[in-house]
Amino acid sequence: MGVATTMAVSLVGLEGHMVQVQAHLSATVPGFTVVGLPDTALNESRDRVRAAVTSTGLTWPVRKITVNLSPAGLRKRGSGYDLAIAVAVLAGAGEIPAGGLDGVVHLGELGLDGRIQPVRGVLPAVAAAVDAGYERIVVAVCDADEARLVPGARVIGAASLGEVVALHGGDAALVRSVEPVRRPRTAGYTFAPGDMADVVGQADARRALEVAAAGGHHLFFVGPPGSGKTMLASRLPGILPDLTEREAVEVTAVHSVAGTFDPADGLIRRPPFEDPHHTATPAAVVGGGSGVPRPGAATRAHRGILFLDEVAEFRPSVLDTLRQPLEQGELTIHRTAGVARYPARFQMVLAANPCPCGMSIGKGLECTCTPTVRRKYLGRLSGPLLDRVDLQVEVLPVANVDRQQGSGEPTASVAERVVSARQAARERLRGTGWTTNAEVPGSWLRETLRPREDIGDLLDHALSTGMLSLRGADRVLRVAWTIADLAGRDAPTVDDVGDALGLRRGGRHG
Repeated sequence: MGVATTMAVSLVGLEGHMVQVQAHLSATVPGFTVVGLPDTALNESRDRVRAAVTSTGLTWPVRKITVNLSPAGLRKRGSGYDLAIAVAVLAGAGEIPAGGLDGVVHLGELGLDGRIQPVRGVLPAVAAAVDAGYERIVVAVCDADEARLVPGARVIGAASLGEVVALHGGDAALVRSVEPVRRPRTAGYTFAPGDMADVVGQADARRALEVAAAGGHHLFFVGPPGSGKTMLASRLPGILPDLTEREAVEVTAVHSVAGTFDPADGLIRRPPFEDPHHTATPAAVVGGGSGVPRPGAATRAHRGILFLDEVAEFRPSVLDTLRQPLEQGELTIHRTAGVARYPARFQMVLAANPCPCGMSIGKGLECTCTPTVRRKYLGRLSGPLLDRVDLQVEVLPVANVDRQQGSGEPTASVAERVVSARQAARERLRGTGWTTNAEVPGSWLRETLRPREDIGDLLDHALSTGMLSLRGADRVLRVAWTIADLAGRDAPTVDDVGDALGLRRGGRHG
């Protein structure tokens, strides 16, 4: 009878759980059983592991083999346990020394030829292992660069099961020259925002874009077709500052799990940009799928931009699912296989025509829609959702005089002001855990920063007349702080609050 143990990692959302892989071999009726709540892909590892072991040149042990994945109450999914199972079985059979394997983490899928295949989520899995005190990590060669992004990890990249056997003191003759499995370069996250200089005119919309970038505020553009709403939104990532080291690790971990990260490019250091089509399902936007849900566009946009173009065409059920991440900065998705939590602290940018024909902006003389149709069109956006949008701006068609003025201010100049404003906010919020004005709770704004009496009177008037809800008043105050930061002032003035109120009410139409 032989017993051997090594370690693997189970990912639920972005949270990694250490899994002890125990192999027990006994001289009874031959068989191979995996226990510990494995899913279908993990149950199929029995055939992959057996084929990989024989392809490597080793004899499969003719014994009763039981593999236990502990803790048994945690559901395990995916093929990333193959390598750990194979090592535990071979150690139990005496092919490699069993001593010390319980301090090594093995992550990888096995091909039938014995080569080690890449798996998703290597970065958060390795980070969880290091946090739990496991520093030696064995992964596929093509996953090694990603695993080495985690500080403190001693990563070993292996091309085949034979190399892993030799690494642990087994027969070195089993090591053969094989072509390592390579990850396709097309999986990497790429987005190239255009330059703000391409935007002609649109001074109000450009101003709103700069305020949104400086404070991390949500933004809604309403305007006729061809007025530049999509062009403006696609320029927003370019004026955002680079991600901090902690933010870069968070974003990279998300894209590692989603399979949209190329480790050859290193950590993702620019804010991501996601723009799902208006036909997207709730699962595509917020995450879903059978078993443990995969991240959707809202999570892939973490620390970046979620742009919903033609937002009035989205199904209301899709839009309403965004209310949780807009308030909490994370998504909690319940499935039968468990509860997955994904970070989703993004800036939401919405764009829509004012009506189906798109021409009811201004006097609306060219609009062919009835008043009822106009009301119903943007009425698809629920009040609670719009109440969470700080800046709501009408984007009017560019006039002749605007076209004659030439190009606008370039991205680099706007980005400098945004960086300065963000730094001012960071200094003010130091020690609170918040980094942007959009994250600050209204209670903290009112109690700690205590706005001037004349500012309070202005907000009270907006509340009493029904112009703002209490949530809306807090958001106006946050935007006013951002405007003050952009201007280099220590605190907002009444004019700043008035500007913030105008930016919030500017897109109200119909």
